Parts: sequence; structure tokens; C-alpha cells
Amino acid sequence: MSVKNAMTADFLRSAYGGESMAHMRYLIWGDVADKEGMPNIGRLFRAIAYAEYAHADNHFRELKDQKGDFTVPAGAVFGVGNTVENLQGGIDGELHEIEQMYPVYLETARFQKEKGAERAFHYALEAEKVHATLFQKAQDIARQGKDMDIGDVHVCDICGHTTTEGLPEQCPICGAKKTAYKAFKA
Repeated sequence: MSVKNAMTADFLRSAYGGESMAHMRYLIWGDVADKEGMPNIGRLFRAIAYAEYAHADNHFRELKDQKGDFTVPAGAVFGVGNTVENLQGGIDGELHEIEQMYPVYLETARFQKEKGAERAFHYALEAEKVHATLFQKAQDIARQGKDMDIGDVHVCDICGHTTTEGLPEQCPICGAKKTAYKAFKA
């Protein structure tokens, strides 16, 4: 069995649900940014949506032997506003994961000696810190009615690390080589 402890399994399912919703929410908010003349912020939303997909994929794969129907409680930000408001929703969601959700999930996985879940939660926690910072930078610029001035956005397929600062040789979160990054071209 992939995950032996029910609590860690519940946390993986909850995290999968939350990351799946974040993925879709960011795609929707990216379309809003495009329509408001902020295509770089739209691209940032789509890149981070892909990172959330990577997190959901990691959580789902850790549950590989657990099949069946489950009720999955997961927190989520709902609603569509303008780009500044949507970025605040992104910031709020990421901060919830950084300050509340993932620290508890990570410590539980460690305590229960669930190494795969521990790795998945660690990757997500560290990537979410980057996402919150990127959303804050984007919001600061969007508040002035401007779009971000960024080039390609790169996202690590393994852990969801996201950068606008060029393609790293090695992922600072999971150690993957630069070939593991997907580019969202300017």
C-alpha cells in the first residue's frame, strides 16, 4: 500500500482537491488578465496553474493503491474579480497553504513516516512560497494599471518551482535538471 496512515491519506486527498481547484481558478483568472490587457500576468497565472497541476499530480500519485469514492474537503478561494482582486485571491490561497495547510500536512507525514507524502508536501510548500511572492509582485504592478515586464516563465514538472528569472541549471527545490522545466514563452 502506498500510504499506510489514514490521516496522511486524508491530507493527500485534501491537498489534491485544493491544488486541482487552484489549477482551474488560475486558468480562469489568467483569461481575465488577458482581457484586461495584462497578457504577462495572464501567462504568470497559467504558469502557476501548471505548477498547481504538478502538486496535484504528486499528491494523487502517492495515493496510487487507494481506490474508491471519497469525500474530499478542501479549502478554496471562489469568485472572479478584476486582475488586482484575482491576484489577491491567489496571494490569500498561497498564504493559507504556506502558513496553515502544508506545515500541518508535512509534519503529520513526517510523524507517520510517510516519506512519499512528506516529499510531495515539502515540494508544494516550497513552491507555494515562490508563487505568493510572484503574485504579490504582479499585484503591485497591476495596481498601477500596468502589466508585468517579464520574459519566459519556467515551471519545474517535478515540484512546481516557478521562476521569471531565467531557466536554472538545477531546481532549487527538488534538484531536477533544467530539462524538467516547462517554459511559458513570452
